[in-house]
Amino acid sequence: MTRTVSTHPAQPDPADLEAANLVAAAHKNLLAQMGRVIVGQKDVVDLLMLGLLCEGHCILEGVPGLAKTLMISSLSQLLSLSFGRIQFTPDLMPSDITGTEILEEDHATGRRHMRFVKGPLFANMILADEINRTPPKTQAALLQAMQEHHVTTAGVTYPLDKPFFVLGTQNPIESEGTYPLPEAQLDRFMFKIKVDYPNLDEEIEIALSTTGKRAETLQPVIDKAQIIQMQQVVRRVIIARPVASYAVRLVRATRPREEKALDFVKQYVTWGAGPRACQALLLGGKARALLDGRTNVSIDDIRSLAKPVLRHRVVTNFSAESEGVSTDDIIGRLTEVLPDAD
Repeated sequence: MTRTVSTHPAQPDPADLEAANLVAAAHKNLLAQMGRVIVGQKDVVDLLMLGLLCEGHCILEGVPGLAKTLMISSLSQLLSLSFGRIQFTPDLMPSDITGTEILEEDHATGRRHMRFVKGPLFANMILADEINRTPPKTQAALLQAMQEHHVTTAGVTYPLDKPFFVLGTQNPIESEGTYPLPEAQLDRFMFKIKVDYPNLDEEIEIALSTTGKRAETLQPVIDKAQIIQMQQVVRRVIIARPVASYAVRLVRATRPREEKALDFVKQYVTWGAGPRACQALLLGGKARALLDGRTNVSIDDIRSLAKPVLRHRVVTNFSAESEGVSTDDIIGRLTEVLPDAD
């Protein structure tokens, strides 16, 4: 099918155009630096950057040993962000991640008072490792902090430092002893990113590089203030109404109860994506345009983000499971058949 690119609905602000060029240059530098410690996985790194620029959060799904932790910690170094890793376990309590109050004595006066000790959640970039291994109560504490960007304990609210970026990981091959996130909670994550095995050449390079001399120290590419500025620029990126219309129609096409729902959606889908998916597609498209040095969004930007935005928001039924039809299969087919214009 013919694929069109959106036209400019307005002339971009020169300052925003300059900002877009700076973001694109920083992105190129970041990929070069990341390539010193991570082989391949460019698409994953790009999606992590998009999530950060959109002030969203991400779920990474992949088997153990694919360098997810190394990738995230390296990214935090390149972005000059503080990094916190939380290993989620069945006995983890909410206070273990948010922090707790302790009774402390003033040695000068002998008086006792309560002091709040911040938990590992008080960092810029959080790796919530195996988020589905902890009980719902602790999951809820994390998701509340993600949504509200603060922690409240004993009636006192403590703001989380900006930028605040949570990356949850899930192991797709081991379900025993897990507490899968409900769909309503998964919807709080902007992207679900699949981390796949490297190809043959990449795996040979990984084997050689990780058994040789240690990697050099990474040099920061940008700092926190610049990231916050970039996040503000994302909101100002131009998006034409036809592009926004395509994103909304794509999301609505995942709903089997829609009047114009396609037959394969009715056959395989129980629930489709909600309005938050539309927001994620538009913001993600804006950030993707910025990384490319552009100040306007194309339909191809939206189409390229369809799977990471929708795969955790579309619930398939037994027919799909029995026939081996995945959410990615459904989303991929939708992007192929959905026309650019209504």
